[in-house]
Amino acid sequence: MSVPDPGAPAGDVSATLARARLGVWPVVFIVMAAAAPLTVVAGGATTGYAVTGVTGIPVAYLAVAVALGLFSVGYVAMSRRVVNSGAFYSYVSRGLGRVPGVGASFVAVVAYATMQVGLYGGFGAVLAGRLQDWLGWPVPWVVCAFAAWAVIAVLGVRRIDLNGRVLAVILLVEIAAAAVFAGVHLTHPADGGVTVDTLALSHLVGAGIGAALVTAVAGFVGFEGTAVFSEESKDPQRTVAKATYRAVAIIGLLYAFCAWAMSVATGPEHIVEAARADGTDLIFTLAAPYVGAFVVGLGQALFVTSLFAALLAFHHTVARYLFALGRERVLPAVLGRTSIRTRAPKVGSLVQSALAASVLVVYAVAGWDPIVHLFFWLTVAGGLGVLILMTTTSIAVIAYFTRPANRDSISVWRRLIAPALAATALLWILAATIGQFHTLLGVEPDDPLRWIFPSAYAVAAVLGMLWALLLRTAKPDVYTGIGRGANSVTTGPATPLGQPVSAPAANGR
Repeated sequence: MSVPDPGAPAGDVSATLARARLGVWPVVFIVMAAAAPLTVVAGGATTGYAVTGVTGIPVAYLAVAVALGLFSVGYVAMSRRVVNSGAFYSYVSRGLGRVPGVGASFVAVVAYATMQVGLYGGFGAVLAGRLQDWLGWPVPWVVCAFAAWAVIAVLGVRRIDLNGRVLAVILLVEIAAAAVFAGVHLTHPADGGVTVDTLALSHLVGAGIGAALVTAVAGFVGFEGTAVFSEESKDPQRTVAKATYRAVAIIGLLYAFCAWAMSVATGPEHIVEAARADGTDLIFTLAAPYVGAFVVGLGQALFVTSLFAALLAFHHTVARYLFALGRERVLPAVLGRTSIRTRAPKVGSLVQSALAASVLVVYAVAGWDPIVHLFFWLTVAGGLGVLILMTTTSIAVIAYFTRPANRDSISVWRRLIAPALAATALLWILAATIGQFHTLLGVEPDDPLRWIFPSAYAVAAVLGMLWALLLRTAKPDVYTGIGRGANSVTTGPATPLGQPVSAPAANGR
C-alpha cells in the first residue's frame, strides 16, 4: 500500500498514478499526438527543407526510423523489467547508476519542457494567421497561445484516459489529412514526373546531413513516451512494447512518404526554394489547385489542432517526469502528489503550466519571433536533448543486461546487439547534429548560439549528478530510492539497483 505524503491534504492528493487506464492504442495515440504528424509534415519537414537546404529530408526520416527501431528493441526489453513513469531517468539509473540517472533526469525535464513550451509559439502564430485569413481578426499570437495554455492547464489535471480519447480523435483525423494531401501531391507531379531522388541513400553522407537528421529526430520526439505511461497501462509488460513499435513504424513511414510527396510535386531540384517561399503553407498550396478552398481550409484547421494535441501530450510527459522525481524525493516531494479524483500528477502539471506561462510572457514583452525563436529553436533544442537521452539509454540498457541476474530469458539480440547498433547510430547522429547545429539554427559557424543549446544540456547533466552526490551524503535514504519508481513510496526493503523491478500492485481508486 502506498504511503501518502504527510504534507498532503487528506482527500486531495495521493502518491500514485491511475492504474490500468490505458490499453495499447490509447498509448499509441498519446505518444503519436506528441509527435504531431501533421505538424511535422506541414511544419517540420518544410522548415527542414528551407533551413538546411538539404533535399534528403525524406530519407533522413527513414534513417532515423531505422535507428529508433533498433533503439526500441533494448528500450522495450528494459520497460518489461523496470515499470516507472520516469522512463529514461529510471533506465539510466538502473543501468549506469544513480548519479548518471539523476543527471539524465535533469536533461529529460529540460528537454521535454523546452519542447512543450516551444510548441506554444507555433500554435499561437499559426492560429493567429488563420484567424486573420478566415475572419479578418488581427489577434496577437500570444493571445492564441494563452487560449491553448488555459485549456491544457485544465486537461493536464484531468483523467489520462479522457485525454487519450481527445488525442485519438485529433490524431486519426490529422493522419488522414496528411495522407490525402500527400496523395494529391503524388498524382500531380512536377514536369519531370514521379522521382525518388529525395529518398536516395547518398543524401546520408552529404553536406548538411546532421541538420537534416536532427530535424528528423525532432519529428519523432514523443514516441519514447510509451514507457512514461507504463504505470497507467493495463498490461505494462505488453502495452509499452506494442505501442512503441507501432508508433515508430507509423510515424517513420508517414513522415518519409509525405516529405517525399511534396518533393515530387515541386520537383526535387525546387523543393528547397518552394519551402523557403511558402513555409508551413507549402503542403496546402501544392494541393490547393486540385482540392478546392474548403479542403485546404480544413487542412489548415487540422494543422492548428495537431499543434494543440502535441502541446497536450508533451505537457503530460513533463508532468510525469516531475512526478517521478518528486515521488522519489529527488526533487521536492510536493511534485509527487497526484489528484485523488483523477490520479493525474497534479502538482507537476501545475508547475509546467506556470513555466510555460512565464516564458510566453517574456517572449511577448520582448517581441521575439514566435515561429523562429520560440517554435523552431526550442523544439529543435528539445529534440537534441531527447537524442542525448536515447543515446545514453542505449548504453544503459547494455550495462543493465550485462549483470547475470538481469539476463534471464532476454536474447542476446535484445540485450546487446540491437542496443549496441542503436548506440552507434545515435552517437553518429548526435555528433553530426552538434557539428552542424549552426546550420539548423540558421546562424554563422562562429555564432555563440550554436553552442548555447548543447551546453545547456551539459550543464543540466552536471548539476543533476552533483545533486545526486549531495543526496548520497545528506539524504542516503532518498539516494537509495533513486530509480525504484513506485517502490520508493512503498513499505518494505529497497530493490537493489541491479535487479528488475516488477510493476506495482494496483491501488484502489
